[in-house]
Amino acid sequence: MVEFALKAFLTLFVLIDPIGLIPLFLALVGTRSYQEQKRIALRSTLVAGLLVLAFALLGGVILRYLGISLEALKVAGGLLLFKIALDMINAQLERETDEEHAESQARADISVFPLAIPLIAGPGTLAGVLILAGSAPQGIVGFALVLAMAAAVLFLTYWSLRAALKFSSSLGRTGINVITRVLGILLAALAVQYVADGVRVLLKLE
Repeated sequence: MVEFALKAFLTLFVLIDPIGLIPLFLALVGTRSYQEQKRIALRSTLVAGLLVLAFALLGGVILRYLGISLEALKVAGGLLLFKIALDMINAQLERETDEEHAESQARADISVFPLAIPLIAGPGTLAGVLILAGSAPQGIVGFALVLAMAAAVLFLTYWSLRAALKFSSSLGRTGINVITRVLGILLAALAVQYVADGVRVLLKLE
């Protein structure tokens, strides 16, 4: 069980990639207030945790019932990510005027999309949870162990995002805009890779 727990932890850590999420998170939260950024970090990891739990319990059944493959899920996630990447490149992810900045409550909630899904609980993470849950030894004990390892990785993700916020203030608005555009290009490439991986498998299935 210890070996399986370590395998589950490392698998989910690589799939969620808490360190790799930091630059994308900083680009998405932009110049929002520090308190709002902390709330977004907390909400995104909590929502991702609920998604992982729901998918572990019901994901396989729902996908089979609807006739949806994991590859199709990858393609859909990739297309959504590509739209976000275009917004990042065009610097459209944040409000521009003081009036809009004061109306932060009216902003789109990015903690659910794209942070919780598909960046934290993306197709790879959800597929990994399904595979680990399906191969867990000792039935319910192994399943609970998978959920515990997922919770541990998400906890590390939350604190890595919180730690990153301490360094973001030194970048300034211009620095964040520059990083946003650069990361937008990288995110677009990641989105294309998601779509390509999914399409390649789907075409083989035809």
